[in-house]
This record gives sequence, structure tokens and C-alpha cells, in this order.
Amino acid sequence: MAGGNGRAGSAPAALAQIRGVFFDLGGTLIDDHDFLPWSEIARRFYLDFDADDLAHAYEEVERETDTEPPVTRVEFWCRTLARASGRDVSATTAEKFIAAVPPSSVPARVYSDVRRCLNELQEDGKLLGVISNASSEASARSLLDRGGILPYFSTVVSSGTEGVSKPSPDLFHRALERARISPSESFYVGNLAFTDAAAARRAGMHSVWLHRGGVAFNWDPPEVTSLLEVPNWVRRLEGRPERYPRRRA
Repeated sequence: MAGGNGRAGSAPAALAQIRGVFFDLGGTLIDDHDFLPWSEIARRFYLDFDADDLAHAYEEVERETDTEPPVTRVEFWCRTLARASGRDVSATTAEKFIAAVPPSSVPARVYSDVRRCLNELQEDGKLLGVISNASSEASARSLLDRGGILPYFSTVVSSGTEGVSKPSPDLFHRALERARISPSESFYVGNLAFTDAAAARRAGMHSVWLHRGGVAFNWDPPEVTSLLEVPNWVRRLEGRPERYPRRRA
């Protein structure tokens, strides 16, 4: 973590003053996966697999492509559709698949830990923002609006609109400039270890990796398993007491 290398529950080496907390969008705030309809759309292109096959392939490819340089959306879906179907998939087929999924059909299911996290951070006086590799700022705002959480965020930055994608530090810096917050005064949370957490740290921000399926034992980058842990991470960085101290064994 930038500005401190302590484990959860220990004081950082130097206290920080966090003014803004930023989040990734899909997979962090919003569960935007819809594997059953996507598997049905794939059959239009003679790709036969069920929703579970697609879900497993998506997760595997997402993990494998959490690297630099990032893969394009078309390349991501080429690999995912090929992994799920067990056959080669061309870029043309992937492009047709992407075009067949209208943005308005993407689900906007808010994870159960989101609102409490955002409410606590607002009560602590933090500005909130979103830094996403979404196709456009308008689509990111639409997804947040449909999920009922857009009013929480004063800054929304998208790679599709800005022309630069995570893990490049430039996208993080553009969001910070818009919010008028320095990197050392900011905290970032995302569900990808490299593209989100490590990249934000390279941009000078404090960060954690949201790994809902993990065990929170990974410290490079620091790992949390729920957004409910985030407000206390920020409080520890600032040297303030946790609002809900964990019970000691």
C-alpha cells in the first residue's frame, strides 16, 4: 500500500490524510455479469456452451489478462468465448458478439456491501469517485444510475471517454485532477490485483485489492474480501480509531 506497509489492524509507518476514495465499477460496485443471456447470444454465432461454462471461462481469462499491456475488449472476448466453447473464435465473431449485447441490457446489480461502505465514507467526509475501463463515461454513469448509487459520486472517469485505460497511471491522474485531489490524499479499490490495486499504487495512490473470493492474506497488493473493510482501512491510514473494531480471538 502506498504510504504504509502495515497489515490490517497495524498502524501505517506514516499517517495520511485521505480526502477522496475511488472505486472500480464492474465487479467492484456493480455485478454486471449476465452469463445466461450471454450464452444464449453466443449460440447465434454457433458457439454452444452453458452459463456455468461461460462464467468459469470469464473468470479465468479475467485473471490471466490482469497484466500489462492490457488486452482489448475484443481480444478478451475472443479468449473467453474460445475457452467456454473449446474452439477457436475469430475477432470478427467476438466483435459481432459484443455488438449483440446492448448496453441497456447489462445488469446493474449493486453488491450487498456497497451502500454501507459508501455511507460510512460519506459520513467521514470523504469525496467519492469512480475510475473505470467502461466504454464511455455516459455508460458508466448510466450503470451507476440504474443501480441507484450515482448520487454518491462527484467524479466519474471512463477509459472509453478519456482514450486511456487502466493500468496506465494517466487515467487515475485524470480523475484526481478533476477531483482536485493529490495522489497521496486518495484511496482506490478495485477487483483486479494488477490493473486496479497495483496500478493505483504506481500512480501514487493508496490502494487495496477487493478479492471477494479470497482470504485477505495477500499483502502485495493488500487484499480485502469485502467493501465493508474499506472505511476502516482509511481510518487506520489516518491514525483514527476504527468505527467497528474487530473482535479479538
